[in-house]
Amino acid sequence: MAVVSQKKRKIRLGNAEARPHFVEGSIVRIFIENFLTYDSCEVYPGPNLNMIIGANGTGKSSIVCAICLGLGGKPSFIGRADKVGLFVKQGCLKGLVEIELCKTPDNIIITREIQVVNNTSAWFINKKPTTLKTVEEQVAALNIQMDNLCQFLPQDRVGEFAKLSKVELLEATEKSIGPPEMYRFHCELKNFREKERELENLCRDKTNSLEKMRQRIERYKQDVERYHERKHHLDLIEMLERKRPWVEYENVRQQHEKVKQSRDQAKEEVQNLKEMRSPLSKKIQETEENLKSLDIKIRDKAGEIKDISQKCKQKQDALEIKDKQIEEINQALRMKKDEEMDRQRKIHNTRKMIEDWKNELNAMAVCENLQPQIDAVNNKLKELQEEKANIDSDISDLTAEKMNQEKEKKRINDNLEQLNNVMNMKEEHLKGRFKDTHTALVWLRKNKDKFKKKVCEPMMLEISMKDNRHAKYVENHISSSDMSAFVFESQEDMEAFLVEMRDHRKLRVNAVCAPHESCAESLPSRPIEELHKYGFFSYLRELFDAPRPVMSYLCSQYHVHDVPVGTEKTRRLTERIIQETKLRQMYTAEEKYVVKVSAYTNLTLSTNTSLKVAQFLNSSVDTEERRQLEKQQQDIINASQALDVRLTALSERKKHLECRDNQLRQQKKELLERGSRRRQLESKIAVKYDSLRQLEQDAINLEKEFQQANVKIKEINIQKVRLVTELMHLIKNCISLNILKVDLALQSATVAAEKNRLELEYKAASVQLKAAEQRFNELDDRKRILTKNCKELLKKAEYICKLTPDQHLPKEFQTAFQALPSTLEEIDAFLNEEKTRASCFTGLNASVVEEYNRETQEAQQLTEYLEEKKNELDNYKRNISQVKEKWLNPLKKLIEQINVKFSSFFSSMQCVGEVDLHVENEEEYDKYGIRIRVKFHRSTELHELTAYHQSGGERSVSTMLYLMALQEFNKCPFRVVDEINQGMDPMNERRVFEMVVKTACKESTSQYFFITPKLLQNLTYNDKMTVLFVYNGPFMLEASQWDLKAFCRRRRRLGRMDEQ
Repeated sequence: MAVVSQKKRKIRLGNAEARPHFVEGSIVRIFIENFLTYDSCEVYPGPNLNMIIGANGTGKSSIVCAICLGLGGKPSFIGRADKVGLFVKQGCLKGLVEIELCKTPDNIIITREIQVVNNTSAWFINKKPTTLKTVEEQVAALNIQMDNLCQFLPQDRVGEFAKLSKVELLEATEKSIGPPEMYRFHCELKNFREKERELENLCRDKTNSLEKMRQRIERYKQDVERYHERKHHLDLIEMLERKRPWVEYENVRQQHEKVKQSRDQAKEEVQNLKEMRSPLSKKIQETEENLKSLDIKIRDKAGEIKDISQKCKQKQDALEIKDKQIEEINQALRMKKDEEMDRQRKIHNTRKMIEDWKNELNAMAVCENLQPQIDAVNNKLKELQEEKANIDSDISDLTAEKMNQEKEKKRINDNLEQLNNVMNMKEEHLKGRFKDTHTALVWLRKNKDKFKKKVCEPMMLEISMKDNRHAKYVENHISSSDMSAFVFESQEDMEAFLVEMRDHRKLRVNAVCAPHESCAESLPSRPIEELHKYGFFSYLRELFDAPRPVMSYLCSQYHVHDVPVGTEKTRRLTERIIQETKLRQMYTAEEKYVVKVSAYTNLTLSTNTSLKVAQFLNSSVDTEERRQLEKQQQDIINASQALDVRLTALSERKKHLECRDNQLRQQKKELLERGSRRRQLESKIAVKYDSLRQLEQDAINLEKEFQQANVKIKEINIQKVRLVTELMHLIKNCISLNILKVDLALQSATVAAEKNRLELEYKAASVQLKAAEQRFNELDDRKRILTKNCKELLKKAEYICKLTPDQHLPKEFQTAFQALPSTLEEIDAFLNEEKTRASCFTGLNASVVEEYNRETQEAQQLTEYLEEKKNELDNYKRNISQVKEKWLNPLKKLIEQINVKFSSFFSSMQCVGEVDLHVENEEEYDKYGIRIRVKFHRSTELHELTAYHQSGGERSVSTMLYLMALQEFNKCPFRVVDEINQGMDPMNERRVFEMVVKTACKESTSQYFFITPKLLQNLTYNDKMTVLFVYNGPFMLEASQWDLKAFCRRRRRLGRMDEQ
């Protein structure tokens, strides 16, 4: 056991007495002075498992830092600071770390003095000065690797283990537990493979170079043979170039003669065309005058035709008027006939009606007394009227009541719509801020039937503030990850949901599970009335509404039932509240206060932070109001349905009464009619007789009307005949004029056609004349150009052959020219061919043979060098094959053994874990790696251990179990793991601790340091464990007063006193 104080004193941790056997290289003693929190401290660890326990900040990790820095480790290995001088205790200029390592025959003591001023270190081995390089060699010889996370895992680098790549994990494992030659073989394979790649690239490049060199030699060989050919081609080109201008001159001269003849012919053609075009112009002028005369005549005829057509239209309109007059006369006659027929029919009907009434009057008996029956019917009608009035009054009342209910229903629907709009706004906010959560929400609403128990939507949707002004308190109290989290009542439902969202749909969502026993109704530690005097007006829970699972979770995790909210008065009384109420959390108007009590000094510390503006809950829905509105809506619907039933019943009763009323009124009417029927019949008969006499007097003489109509029609027909005669005469005149007009139009068309023909001929003649003139001008210009070209070409030919103007072509040139082509095309083709051939020989000179010999010699040297490199490449391939067999088979066996242990550890925790060798390409030895795959839930699949997929606790468990799997194969003398159990749940922490104790306390295992701030109760311990307790604080005993044996005696004495 041990105790450490920050005061200036020297304290020894552990027991310096004889220890059991230590593995060579393990730590026997640690001494630090003026280091971090320590003035002076000496630690004696055990050979097996060493548990270093102490509260946060007491100096546990300082011992880990001392081990790293004392054995030559860099500050970056620890992850705390980048300069070694920062590890010296504040206020001191020098610090010291001394590590004693077990070694046969004598232990080795490594000392490091750290200077703050210039950030340097002085090294000593067994109290003798030395260098850092010597220390590193001594440490490496004991297989101590401070940079290997598999051996040395400090607190600030625990998270980095999960971030190790597969390649880095393999190298760390090889260094940690593999045979010394395994990592060396791996490095050799990587180096051999790199050399092999370099040699392969070199051989490939040299082979390509040799092939190109051989091709150049072959070309040089041909160049030597072609050198002499080139001169022959050049001489031939020179002679062709001399002949060519003479041929050009002769061709141009011949063209000149041809062009001259063509120009004379064109001149004659122009003269002929001018003579042919003159008569056509006169004919076109005569045709235009004839055409104008015909157009004047056609316009005159068209005017006469228009006048006659107008007169014909007037006659036709007059005939139509006469036809209408005849139709009106006939219509009047038909109306007279219909009127007479109607009169006859009325007379017949009147006589028949009089006859029927007379028969009825004769058959009618003496009038009887009907008054008693009429009175009885009147009484019944009165009763019916009273009952109908009552029903109408009831219907009016019910209708008014229903209208009031409809108004109330509309008001409630409007309020519900406003609440729904607020919910929609909150969902849009969720969608904009947490897109994956909104996608999961849409899926949940469609698949709620897949879950056994209730699932609540994200808390920001479920929480409804009673007053939006208080939203800032709730949002500052609950983390944003929980605000967007789904709340489940069943752990199984939550795991199934997370598998669907995270694994299958790749969505980043949060979910929490409400406590098994509801905490929603938990009572606060004191009534809020007791806190009113400090300005507190409510606890957080009373400021909002939420479903029971959500409220239960918030009470359990955030204690919203016991966190009070105050006003500005609360802020002024903060110090008094902290002293008197012992509250741990509270809110003022604009600040949050958190109060903590030091476990070592009992001093009260408080921190306050300003409240952030609410983002999620400032538009809350009052769930109680919503429930009340929905209940009122249902009550109104039920009441409305009951009113409808009553109105239907009253309407049916009213219809029945109206039917009965009609029957009684009909009965009364019949009784009244029976009394007055005789008088009515007599009166009606007299009236009908008067009507009959009047109808007989109004008779119409149809014969007379018919004769008068015929006379009128005859007169109109005589007028029509006269109009038709005049119309026929006008039509004949119009036809004659149209015939004349058509004849004139035909003549005009014929003349126009002739004019067009003459104009086309004139235009064609003009075009021919213009073309002929243009051709003549072109030929004349060409003749002048050719004459000039002939003179220039002759001068050029004489210049090339070096002749004077009066000198003739020499005979040797004439003889040479005869053997060459005679046309420019053939000469150019031959010349191009010879130039092409000659161009193939460019660069050829007397040095080509020398170049050929030099290239041949270099090719021979390169062939010998390439053969040497190919042999070297074959040697590397053989070495790779041999080293690979020595490295890969033991590595696979080692990883298989690690996998067995790792899988066994996971199986004991009802989980699954695997370790395997990951290979992408068997030849790429720098890409071999170790892959760790784990599964913590039955419903999930094996996933590779990464820094992102698993939770912090799952990563800690996986890291710890992998290190434990390495422990039994460990080749390193000790292992350090600092606070890796942080983040584990109690069950996993207990299981992992038992595995650590069981594995690290075996006889053959190496030394193990396990640093933790806490331990669970009732853990399993082993006699081979060494437990080092680290205490710290201003109330510690002086070192001279620390007596562990005296403490034990006092504890036993107090125990006996308690028993008595």
